[in-house]
Amino acid sequence: MTFPEEYVDFGRTYGDATISDFLFVCGPRTLQTYAASMGPRMERSPFVPGEVLPAKGGMLLWGNTVEGDQLFLVDRGDGRWTVSAFRRNWADWYESDLTLLEWLRRALTGQIAADWLPAWPERHTLVPAQQ
Repeated sequence: MTFPEEYVDFGRTYGDATISDFLFVCGPRTLQTYAASMGPRMERSPFVPGEVLPAKGGMLLWGNTVEGDQLFLVDRGDGRWTVSAFRRNWADWYESDLTLLEWLRRALTGQIAADWLPAWPERHTLVPAQQ
């Protein structure tokens, strides 16, 4: 299975991390365990439109929010993986046309008008998970 290069680079650089006590990113250490525990739950949800990796053609479940929103990368078939999410409090599916780094940059700077994301502080804290 081939992971999106952008996710691999981000994971190598930051690993498992928490951003501003709101967004939790699964790095290489926890990705498989998290996907194995949460992936089947997401696949049973009527709001999640597909399977989760390691299923062939599945979406990459890469993180979550403190609110229980589940964050995915969806393969668009042209080598481009874009951010989507199951929004727990809205009980719906959110899709963007942004790659992981584009979405993070815009989300963390308030450039994405999304009422499901917090009003971010001016500076973010990135806390690597304990080893």
